[in-house]
Amino acid sequence: MKKKLIILASVLVIGSVAAIMAADHIDSPGVTGQTTDITDLYVFRGADPNNLVFVANTQGLLVPSATGAAKFDANTVIEFNIDKDNDNIEDLVIQAKADGNGNMLIYGPVAPSEKGGRSKIEGDVTAQTAITAYGSAPTTGTGTNGITVFAGPRDDPFFFDLNQFKKIIAGTASSFNNPGTDTFAGTNVMSVVIEVPKALLGTISGGKVNVWLE
Repeated sequence: MKKKLIILASVLVIGSVAAIMAADHIDSPGVTGQTTDITDLYVFRGADPNNLVFVANTQGLLVPSATGAAKFDANTVIEFNIDKDNDNIEDLVIQAKADGNGNMLIYGPVAPSEKGGRSKIEGDVTAQTAITAYGSAPTTGTGTNGITVFAGPRDDPFFFDLNQFKKIIAGTASSFNNPGTDTFAGTNVMSVVIEVPKALLGTISGGKVNVWLE
């Protein structure tokens, strides 16, 4: 499967860690308006400090009237790439794929057999959950290895004043306003949230992982 968009973040695994996020809303013409459009990557320490949480958001700018019909593409794999030794090559992958029957399946973390610009489903399912319908109470699933997963629509958590940004780029403004206006307020995303015990990641050089989403 060809990869169409990459979003990168780095996160400390040892000690205290703040949330790390990266975003790319509708910047890639090849996937704009499609279910394959990645909007956000978040990686942060879980409420249990022994876990890391990986979040992939897709299909940004969903208005409430369109959110109920939004679906994950069963032909698309959402892949978290994890670099444990700072060489910018993935050592592990965590993959999420809708099965077309209302469930999200999780594979990994596992060492990939293919690296770089191509990938395939790796290993066996390690966790799964029913995809939560819009307006319903969240459903989560737990794998036998301690992985937990949620998949479904959520309010877009990313705050950005796009109109002011355009003014800055055009030279008609010199800075953002405080407070700004959230362009994404009232819109939703399709979200996959995977909480993983750090022990499943193995030895990590320097206590930091680089993570990118494809």
